Amino acid sequence: MKFILGTKENMTEYFSEDGKVVPVTAVFTPPVTVTRIFEKSKDGYNAIQLGFGRGKKQRINKAQIGTMALVSDKLFKTLKEFRLKPADTSDVKVGDEINVSAFAPGDNLQVTSVSKGKGFQGVVKRHGFHGGPRTHGQKHSEREPGSIGGGLRTHVPKGMRMAGRMGGDRITQKNLKVVLVDLESNIMLIKGAIAGKRGSLVEIISR
Repeated sequence: MKFILGTKENMTEYFSEDGKVVPVTAVFTPPVTVTRIFEKSKDGYNAIQLGFGRGKKQRINKAQIGTMALVSDKLFKTLKEFRLKPADTSDVKVGDEINVSAFAPGDNLQVTSVSKGKGFQGVVKRHGFHGGPRTHGQKHSEREPGSIGGGLRTHVPKGMRMAGRMGGDRITQKNLKVVLVDLESNIMLIKGAIAGKRGSLVEIISR
């Protein structure tokens, strides 16, 4: 099992060896540091904690600063845990660095990131509702949801799709492929689109 953290850069095109155009997302994946290893006998589960980026002291709590001080004199912006099987923690030690060289073109990935926030939206944009008719005597219901409940039992059914906050969700995409790994610039090209805006944190796992 391989894992790394990165930031989404942009989408672009990659020309394969057979001349096909492949849409890809560029992810900046600098080396990450192993800050802690969780064991089932002591912590109740097996996991590995990675430190990513450079953080400011005033934005990090004292408990995390203490954890980072055991590993490095650097302060990390983000700490993320990855659940593992017991066998996967045997070759990893606290203080080890993991870089993008662990991945290769063709690897199957599971990518997790936070989608773009779009604020409060109506049912047409949020759920794809058709809306009301544009003619035949009406003038107020072009983008309205229509009926939200019956008249006999006067209540709104649970789970009714309505207007509300859209986006900003944690999205996991599976079966994405690595197209190219650039070791010099720490860039990984992943086939297809990845949720989130530029600069958003991306969690990458290859099983």
